[in-house]
Amino acid sequence: MSGLYQRRRRRRDMNLLPLIDVLVMLIFFAFVTMQFRSATTLNITLPKVETAGKNEFKGTVTIGVTAEGEMTFNGQPVTEDQIEGLLTEVHNVDRDIPVLISADENTPLRLVTFLMDACRKTGLSRFSLQSR
Repeated sequence: MSGLYQRRRRRRDMNLLPLIDVLVMLIFFAFVTMQFRSATTLNITLPKVETAGKNEFKGTVTIGVTAEGEMTFNGQPVTEDQIEGLLTEVHNVDRDIPVLISADENTPLRLVTFLMDACRKTGLSRFSLQSR
């Protein structure tokens, strides 16, 4: 008798439609509640870079900035007014020369962006920031 009346079990089907609806609602809720802020409104402390590798620099132009805002150009003290003139002279000699900006971690961001902008204004696009 066991051969005549075999019961076949039906496989249970998982209904995916309610699962998809719930996931779509969760994603929609996440986008609605997300706050988009620009970097200027955030109060952030930039971390040190541990994966930057070696700070080897093969160029001849190094600009240093202390935490107090004192600047040096290849080891010689300079002012903010002199930087653009010196970078223009460097650009006239070789426009592909790399410039290393070495700033203290407590240097105001205003000075670092001033140096980066001065490099761009004079046509020196190969500049980098030294990290520890």
